[in-house]
Amino acid sequence: MNRDIASLEDAVNLEAVRNFHFESVTQSYTRRDSMLYALGLGFGSDPLDPAQLDFVYEAHLKAVPSICCVLAHPGFWARRPELGIDWLKLLHGEQHFEIHAPIPAEGTVGASYEIAAVADKGPGKGAILHLVKTLKDSDSGGRLATVRSVLFLRGDGGCGSFGDVPGEPIALPAQTPAQTCDIATLPQSALIYRLSGDYNPIHADPDAAAKAGFDRPILHGLCTLGVATRAALATLADGRPERLVSLSARFSRPVFPGETIRTEFFPVGGQLRFRSRVLERDVVVLDRGTVTLRD
Repeated sequence: MNRDIASLEDAVNLEAVRNFHFESVTQSYTRRDSMLYALGLGFGSDPLDPAQLDFVYEAHLKAVPSICCVLAHPGFWARRPELGIDWLKLLHGEQHFEIHAPIPAEGTVGASYEIAAVADKGPGKGAILHLVKTLKDSDSGGRLATVRSVLFLRGDGGCGSFGDVPGEPIALPAQTPAQTCDIATLPQSALIYRLSGDYNPIHADPDAAAKAGFDRPILHGLCTLGVATRAALATLADGRPERLVSLSARFSRPVFPGETIRTEFFPVGGQLRFRSRVLERDVVVLDRGTVTLRD
């Protein structure tokens, strides 16, 4: 009886999740913040490449489009006790962003958040939560980006479902990539990237990483996504961030700082698809990726 009661008490409160209200988040950021974010992705590794310098040097500074994923972060809302989420078993499964207008290199932005859907996989199988962020320019009120985060609630299967769940990204074909881009990360990449706002200790503290099951700190998943964004800009868009419309990928394996990430691009049925792998271990770290460009 006590175990049953504890199980009910620990279950996700689906109505609380459905009706959860996020406070709007406003963030003012500077050109220094944009440069620091780009440095966390390894921009500037070639000091003679003007396409890289445009993201880390103030003369013609541009923001990396994927910075929309970290601006105006809502904090670790999943720990709120009224939601009942087993947050220790939460994993970031997929990330998608769509750019509506160029992200300024500095300014003030506001973000609104909504839990758009929960898809229950069944008891013991977890649940999938879809979180949508709308990022706006605070001065003009214009939309800058829509960001969808797909979170895997490994400990919350059987909680029930709601909302319209987007279809899963289609698997990539088994074929040779048309183009590839290799980007080396630094041993200190996670320590640089965390200064853009994600201070989870598993990216810095060896003891915290060990408790999470890793033999050393791991790179942030969103940093890996940012590296793929950098690869897409360099390989497909002539380094021009204004050409990037959207990018999405599934997180499949962690990256350890210091490893080299190869992003492989495939034209498939009128789409540009990609995956990213770590060369040192030959494991895929981002999968089922799609990038959309404008001319």
